[in-house]
Amino acid sequence: MSDLVTVQGVVLSAMPIGEYDKRIVLLTRERGKISAFAKGARRQNSPFMAAASPFVFGAFTLFEGRTSYNLNQVSVTHHFVELASAQPGIYYGYYFLELADYFGREGTDEREMMNLLYVTVKAILNPHIEDRLVRCIFELRTMTIQGLMPQLFQCAGCGREVNEEDELFFSQEAHGVVGRKCLGSVADGCRISGAALYAMRYIVTAPMGKLYTFTVTDEVLREMEHHIHTYVSGNTDKRFKSLEILDIMI
Repeated sequence: MSDLVTVQGVVLSAMPIGEYDKRIVLLTRERGKISAFAKGARRQNSPFMAAASPFVFGAFTLFEGRTSYNLNQVSVTHHFVELASAQPGIYYGYYFLELADYFGREGTDEREMMNLLYVTVKAILNPHIEDRLVRCIFELRTMTIQGLMPQLFQCAGCGREVNEEDELFFSQEAHGVVGRKCLGSVADGCRISGAALYAMRYIVTAPMGKLYTFTVTDEVLREMEHHIHTYVSGNTDKRFKSLEILDIMI
């Protein structure tokens, strides 16, 4: 006998199964990352046709079987259909879903990642925010949520407090900033400006609703891209398909 459960979540991916069905991956507040079968979701008259798609946020009612979940009902709160026509924004969005999927685990509270995905998708649709900056913010905040935040407030070498006026270097090896005196203790170290450090500190500490409320110069953005993208690459062991497409497009 199956049990009926309702979870708040977002669809990370959807894969065709057989002729008419789909398998969806959900990031949920109550049960972490789970997968479910949406029977008949590919039929034209199916109530799941639009709901069983990436970027859909809502309440998902599932039959919990002995070995799998089956979708029973969906109450959609946001589906962001306008994202499909955003270029290259849609591919940034798919990358963000991929990164959330990479870190997602069953049985964990994914409220923060769900909220981050929601405000990030809205940011992609905001023409006043550079997509490249949105990526930097999402990546660094994701690392923070996952317990992988780089050290930005103390020297990663000696532990002393540092500020934006100091001569500082970002070390991938040390997972954070180091001062001139500790630079010799790491094998790498790339100069980080006070403006880039200030922006990165804001990203890891700002309230979720305030994350996408600032801009930076193109010079600072390029610097942030170098530090953050390299840091994320060093802390993941997967080649993200959507990121490969993005690298070709931009």
